[in-house]
Amino acid sequence: MSGGATVRAVSGASPWLVTLRDELGHEWLADEPPANGGGERGPTPHQLLLSSLGACTVMTLRMYAARKDWQLRAVEVELRFNPHGPPPGDGSLIERRITLEGTLDAEQRARLLELANKCPIHRVLTGEVHIATSLTPPP
Repeated sequence: MSGGATVRAVSGASPWLVTLRDELGHEWLADEPPANGGGERGPTPHQLLLSSLGACTVMTLRMYAARKDWQLRAVEVELRFNPHGPPPGDGSLIERRITLEGTLDAEQRARLLELANKCPIHRVLTGEVHIATSLTPPP
């Protein structure tokens, strides 16, 4: 995404409930499952991370196929975060499985796989990320 995106995360009434809002007025929730003390009113932070990669992958592939006038009817992306537990050492593993529906030849399918690995969120997650954190002054 060029420019910037802004999201605010605000604590909610229950222990782990978070309301998320963007600059366009969209609003959604994040929470934890009851086993972790949450109310399960929204996806977990890890699920939100996976949803960003999944949405970006689907959008990227559909946009490219439409531009090329390829017969791609649907894209499904299944994502799993550390499916076998945390990997040894530092880091995490995201498994991504893509299902393409449509009349596509082997070359088109290979190109779409290549593009999945170049979608903007994939690039963010596999690139170097810097997070500048600060506290606002007390009221």
